[in-house]
Amino acid sequence: MSDGPTVRDVSDWWSTAVSRIEPDVIELRGRPIQELIGQTSFVGVIWLLLRGQPPTPGQERLLEAALVSGADHGPHAPSIAVARIAATCGVGLNNAVATGVNLLGDVHGGAGEQCMEMLAEVTSRARAGSALGHAATSVVEDWRARSKYLPGFGHRFHSVDPRREPLMNLVEAAVAEGVVDGAYLRAAKAVEHVLTEGRRKPVPINVDGCTAVVYGELGFAPPLARGLFVLSRSVGILAHAWEETGQGRRNKGPMPPTILPTYLGPV
Repeated sequence: MSDGPTVRDVSDWWSTAVSRIEPDVIELRGRPIQELIGQTSFVGVIWLLLRGQPPTPGQERLLEAALVSGADHGPHAPSIAVARIAATCGVGLNNAVATGVNLLGDVHGGAGEQCMEMLAEVTSRARAGSALGHAATSVVEDWRARSKYLPGFGHRFHSVDPRREPLMNLVEAAVAEGVVDGAYLRAAKAVEHVLTEGRRKPVPINVDGCTAVVYGELGFAPPLARGLFVLSRSVGILAHAWEETGQGRRNKGPMPPTILPTYLGPV
């Protein structure tokens, strides 16, 4: 007959290498918190917690750039709009932020992860011996056979995403400096070429695609592209929710009350 769980069994139930918290001790990945405070940036701590080691300066620069690029996109973004609505409903700032974050799913917020997966397929086929252009063409065809939306390319609002050039230039510089090897960058450019060739209107890479390149080059797993985007966008969600709390509205709806929804039922 079993004697039941021991103290060690319970401790092992929550075993972790991320942090050690004991009386008078706080360590993150083995680093005492008092040595990190004032010495390590927030971005550096994000890398440390996710990867187990501090980033190099070049890695930290790239990660910070990607996080900055996705921080906000205004109330056009459903995650921002719903957070502002929630902020007028008496739920508290934390719940307003959580409401916005909970909208970041496969359609709104998931394109970076999906683009990473697509670019990984391109790089995998290229490494297996396929010419890069052919690999990009075949992967694009495969993805378009499943969906008319190609993650990470084109934008419903911008003809050319203003975040494209600075992010891609930073990755180019990181490749030249030997910080990253450039495989995801080359794959993204090959896909962009496939989407632009023979078209009057190009389909340039957008911020989801650019951050997918950054996270791929930095060695993050695709699901973390979404997690990192959530961290980034939560800053904008917080700012908008906080602003809304000072504007005096109560029970804000999705449109002004003077505008009525189109009625589709019987007259």
